[in-house]
Amino acid sequence: MSKTAEKFVEISTQKSFDIAHRGTINNNIGKYDLAVQKGLSRLINLDYAKKKGHQIKWKVMENLDKLLPEFESNFQKNGGKVIWANTIDEANQEILNILKKVNAKSVIKSKSMVTEEIHLNEFLEKNGIESLESDLGEYIVQLLGQKPYHIVTPAMHLSKEDIAKLFHEKFGTPIDATPQQLTLKARELLRDKYLSADVGITGANFLIADTGSIAITENEGNARLTTTFPKIHIAIVGIEKMIPSIADLDLYWPMLSTHGTGQNLTVYNTILSGPKKDSETDGPEEMYVILLDNGRTDLLAQKEQRQGLYCIRCGACLNGCPIYKNIGGHAYDTTYSGPIGSIITPHLKGMENFKHLSYASSLCGKCSEVCPVKIDIHKMLLLNRKDAVTKNFNTKTESLGWYFWKTGMLKRSYMDMFGGKFKNFMMNKFFKKTWGDKRELPKVAEESFSKQWKKNNPSKN
Repeated sequence: MSKTAEKFVEISTQKSFDIAHRGTINNNIGKYDLAVQKGLSRLINLDYAKKKGHQIKWKVMENLDKLLPEFESNFQKNGGKVIWANTIDEANQEILNILKKVNAKSVIKSKSMVTEEIHLNEFLEKNGIESLESDLGEYIVQLLGQKPYHIVTPAMHLSKEDIAKLFHEKFGTPIDATPQQLTLKARELLRDKYLSADVGITGANFLIADTGSIAITENEGNARLTTTFPKIHIAIVGIEKMIPSIADLDLYWPMLSTHGTGQNLTVYNTILSGPKKDSETDGPEEMYVILLDNGRTDLLAQKEQRQGLYCIRCGACLNGCPIYKNIGGHAYDTTYSGPIGSIITPHLKGMENFKHLSYASSLCGKCSEVCPVKIDIHKMLLLNRKDAVTKNFNTKTESLGWYFWKTGMLKRSYMDMFGGKFKNFMMNKFFKKTWGDKRELPKVAEESFSKQWKKNNPSKN
């Protein structure tokens, strides 16, 4: 077992039996579930919308080599600059080059999972540049020195009492401050940062090929401030976020918001096509889009598993997953947690070290059921498991275990060769630890069903 797998087992075991933690996330997810159910009921033909979203994403992946240059060409026509980054190191270095060029000392960021993927905050800190999160949830976890807990809701694991305590310790607010008071305090603290920051950094929910634009969707308005006040705007986006036309937002914006939070539409939806024009008063003087690969083309090469790239990051599969609702987001120790993270992380960060995530599933199929673009997530988990075995990433003990199991299962005489006492002894000797100390091993009957049948039905033999 790899060190990452050992860490996962340790943390997930701990979190599974942390009643307070489970209570918090199940309460928060439960609120989302009610809102999403109400939101979905407003859609006339949900299944058709999902199929259409799936079909468009399929078309994108089949033509990504054409759509990316189309986006680049159109964005450059609008005065923007496009940078291609194959790896995390390349992306960070390109961002640093831009910051050094303008002698930037501070950066304001809006919520972006891709910047978490490349560990941008840590990289900038090492290079003496202040990087501040402006999304309230991201700001809270940054104050705690933690990573986002959930794709959509970074601080989902915290109760309002936890946040009130944090703000009391950091900023002296009342220990019993209400959520409204805490939000106003955060607004007060962040507002000046937009004006003083040298550079604004965002992600993007969609890249639009035919207009050369990026689309950002949010609920707080912090992304608009991040892209408006600083003189330079850098958007770092995974290449899979491409959609062919601006008209496709008519489908994806409502599907994203409804499946994520139950809203008809998120509060702020912004389309940016480059730096401000001479006739415009607001906006950055320079705008860059960094197109990040970081293993995405490797996943694209997998004809079946490439479905993982269809994801629009709504978080629905996390909210529906019984595993996630018990172990939480931090247990995965990856940027993308839950079912979607389990299928893409082994391809982005290496199958050998992250194959265990594809086994962290009950295969109940809830993730596939709730996905707004019909990704067969539970099928992808099985394909990842198959790949791990094909590439010999399983241990020798595991291989031997499955060899003897297969041999025994293929021949009834082998199954009946040893009695229940011997089988129970072997299970206790070799499998008790892997079964977990919180569960009792099942006991094998003294005689197999075949023998019991023959004994109880002699006339039918």
